[in-house]
Amino acid sequence: MPDTDIGELDSAAAYAEGFLLEDPILRAARARAEEVGIVPVSPGAGAVLRFLAAAVSARAVVEIGTGTGVSGTWLLRGMRPDGTLTTIDVEAEHLRLARRTYADAGMAPGRSRLITGRALDVLPRLTDGAYDLVFCDADRREGTEYLTQALRLLRPGGVVVFAGVLAEGQAADPGARGPDAVAVRELATAVRDDVRLTQMLLTTGGGLLVAVVAKSSPVG
Repeated sequence: MPDTDIGELDSAAAYAEGFLLEDPILRAARARAEEVGIVPVSPGAGAVLRFLAAAVSARAVVEIGTGTGVSGTWLLRGMRPDGTLTTIDVEAEHLRLARRTYADAGMAPGRSRLITGRALDVLPRLTDGAYDLVFCDADRREGTEYLTQALRLLRPGGVVVFAGVLAEGQAADPGARGPDAVAVRELATAVRDDVRLTQMLLTTGGGLLVAVVAKSSPVG
């Protein structure tokens, strides 16, 4: 196998990120995110979310961390036309901006359920086994708790996705002992070691940790 240098990898990653261009609606939502000081998923990560939602023919999706609706719009565009996105954020202003983005994208109001609150207070009120996909883009220090809730909420064959697990390179550096780095490593280990899950780690968009819940209980 020929050697591949870092520059070639960087070029390939940049090409992959720009493979699908965002439309004016998503670009406007991204600009609003910058104005309020939040970082939405990259276009490449958004494309992955849309793909996964389409692959599982998602009718019911939970999103932890609404932002201004960038990731939610990608998800909605991959979901079934009758699908509903339940999205949770602690900031009411973020939800207001997301609602605007969904409307601009032509999504009917009934396709999104926006809930203001702390995710770990809201998630226990959602129905067990009723969701096709759970996307987590919130407090990294609560990642393992989100995983516990996601595994309860997902149907067999459902998908859980965590964003930003490789951001800033901290998780990949064993010498990094900050709380975020430690929490992300703990999450990655929990996902990797769970026999109910089929896992993968993508470098797209600062790192997407993706896992599919087994359709039947593992033997042994």
